[in-house]
Amino acid sequence: MAAPQQPMQTVSVVGSRRATSSATDTVVPIDVIPMTAAAEKGGQFDLSQTLTNISPSFNSTRQSGADGADLVDSAALRGLGSDQTLVLVNGKRRHTSSLVNLFGARNRGNTGTDLNAIPMLAIRDVQVLRDGAAAQYGSDAIAGVMDIGLKKSLGCEAVTGYGQYSAGDGENWLASAYCGIAVGGGVVGITAEYLDRGRSDRSEPDNPRIIGDSKTENQTLYVNGEIPTGPGKFYFTGGLQKRDASSAAFGRGGIGSDDIPSRNSAAMYPEGFVPFINGDMDDRYAIVGHRAQLGEWTADLSQTYGYSRLMYDISNTLNASIANADLLGGGQGISPDHFDAGGFSFEQWTTNADFSRYYDGVLGKGLNVAFGGEYRVEKYKIFAGEQGSYVDADGVGNGGNAGSQGFPGFQPGDVTNARRHSTALYLDMEADLTDAAKVQGAVRWEKYSDFGSTVTGKLAGSYRVAPTALLRASASTGFRAPSLQQAYFSSTFTDFIGGVPTDVVLAPNGGAVATLAGIPKLKEEKSTSFTLGTTWTPTPSISVTADLYQIRIKDRIVLSGRFDADNYPELAARLSTLGVGQAQFFVNSVDTKTQGLDLTASHRGTLFGNRLTTFLAANFSKTTVEDIHAPSSLTGYEDVLLSERERLFIEQGGPRRKATLGFSYATGPLDTDFKIIHFGPQTLGTFSGTAAGVPNLYYEAKTSADLSFSYSVTPNIKFSAGANNIFGAKPTAQNADETDNGFKYDSVQFGLNGTSYFARLHVKF
Repeated sequence: MAAPQQPMQTVSVVGSRRATSSATDTVVPIDVIPMTAAAEKGGQFDLSQTLTNISPSFNSTRQSGADGADLVDSAALRGLGSDQTLVLVNGKRRHTSSLVNLFGARNRGNTGTDLNAIPMLAIRDVQVLRDGAAAQYGSDAIAGVMDIGLKKSLGCEAVTGYGQYSAGDGENWLASAYCGIAVGGGVVGITAEYLDRGRSDRSEPDNPRIIGDSKTENQTLYVNGEIPTGPGKFYFTGGLQKRDASSAAFGRGGIGSDDIPSRNSAAMYPEGFVPFINGDMDDRYAIVGHRAQLGEWTADLSQTYGYSRLMYDISNTLNASIANADLLGGGQGISPDHFDAGGFSFEQWTTNADFSRYYDGVLGKGLNVAFGGEYRVEKYKIFAGEQGSYVDADGVGNGGNAGSQGFPGFQPGDVTNARRHSTALYLDMEADLTDAAKVQGAVRWEKYSDFGSTVTGKLAGSYRVAPTALLRASASTGFRAPSLQQAYFSSTFTDFIGGVPTDVVLAPNGGAVATLAGIPKLKEEKSTSFTLGTTWTPTPSISVTADLYQIRIKDRIVLSGRFDADNYPELAARLSTLGVGQAQFFVNSVDTKTQGLDLTASHRGTLFGNRLTTFLAANFSKTTVEDIHAPSSLTGYEDVLLSERERLFIEQGGPRRKATLGFSYATGPLDTDFKIIHFGPQTLGTFSGTAAGVPNLYYEAKTSADLSFSYSVTPNIKFSAGANNIFGAKPTAQNADETDNGFKYDSVQFGLNGTSYFARLHVKF
């Protein structure tokens, strides 16, 4: 007998202050991605990689050799930066990572949200609003909003998993359990997870490198609950994760190489060595709130807290200047082989008061009115490392020999303790003008203590032109406040230039170096966004959506190139009065335009009497740098402010097209899942540059595929096994001297590790 067809209806709230009937009935494009199947039988063990293989609008590239950015997977929507996507948990703002992506990383100069701090088994669904929403949710929502809904259902379940690459490395071990228990008439869900990901290595035998996944060990605990309190409900969420992570830096050569004595000691590592950048990471998140009726109004009062800390310990390393000083003093040339290099933290407190009411029959069929306010406090700190992690002990001018090799420690002059606060008020209205027409409008005012105030607005509407077809459109303005990480990040290491000890500085905004260089205070990025789309549901089991979009961002914040005596002698002369030889800055200097098309199609039906579910999703996107407007002090040096290589990271940090075609076929106790993931081409820059006659790095389009089988031993026990990237697709080989990680291909598209295998056991009890 054929399996019954069921309507594909889902309650959706992101982007709306009231529940709506389905993702095909909303005035703006929304994807609702259930996470139950992925947590029970998926081939990826973390949220970022899972979403990468499901949602074409979402992109997360696992880095290799990226100075700490390979400890936190960077994620983004629609080809924009990772800090231009706002992440919510249960509708409340989640904090960003304390890490700002720098050298060797996609999304460089950006901060982002660490999605892998949330265990998969704790998640009910992920709702992706593919539309500008700063007028509704505030800063960061330029590209869209992701709302991660956590479970609070009764019952218990557990999953264990194992995976590894076909090369025999990169082992993954997963143990996770969820239990929802009844408390006081409500439910409290508790999730505990342990995830251990082993290091992988794809480097060549003659190269002292380690290229592949970083090693991570995650220990995570999440609690999510809701308890009735008379006419209202008290709700709460709490999350803790401790992550021990380790990534490999560039290798240093041994005896006979140029790295001795500048970056190595013959007595310590005669055959060369690979330093390890180890990160001790803590992530904390909490929500407490109360929702109740006040007459005809629904009131929601909440307090959210977020904290992210990353401390660096550099091992299998040395400070070559200490080893050289020891050698000059008659010693053997020995240095300590590990250092505490310091680190940073980011803390965020968000207080919200939200009120909403539905007026039946007003402005046609009905009007929903919502208003509220938000007060947010943010704190950012940088901690200095031990002296040996940054000191230059020999003073003889061996360039690059000071500090711990792989990652020099933060100096006392880098220590930061920054704070700001912001206040926001908003008004949001949604009206059903007729049975066919809906309209939504929002306006938001925000004031920041460090750069002033901004007002954003949004207008959206939809019209059902036929029972099966809907047209929708939106127009909005938006903004993104400069993160404290961008404004106050400071990094200094000492080099000898012309025999004189000179600082190489990534200078904080508003500090002495940036002020002397004429760098203005950072201000908000401003955006305008337009979407035009349609949905088509010819039957309850078929759904098709198509949405065009355009996003313009003005005064986008970028990390500049290094200014020195070679490319800007006059500025270098001024900086030398502060003992600075090279400097770079965060600055509002780029205008970009992003245009694209999102397509989705899904079908639920039968094949040979068994259930077949098919979905297709595709994203086509193009980002272009339209203008570079340098501050007056840097006018004429735009090619240093934003080089061709850095421009390409903005324009093509992710593939310009991506598509996923998936099939799920159920025959009795056996489920078969097959996904084809297509990644479009990318062009990245080289270190030498096209001006030197070196062509850019062109990565051809590639297609990957995942296959898995799940067998229900009993209604409560399911075993799954399969493979990811079953055809072993890898990026296009390049000149290793010109890539970002010094290997024959960068971490682009789907990664560089090849095929992986996995097995899972899921049990309900």
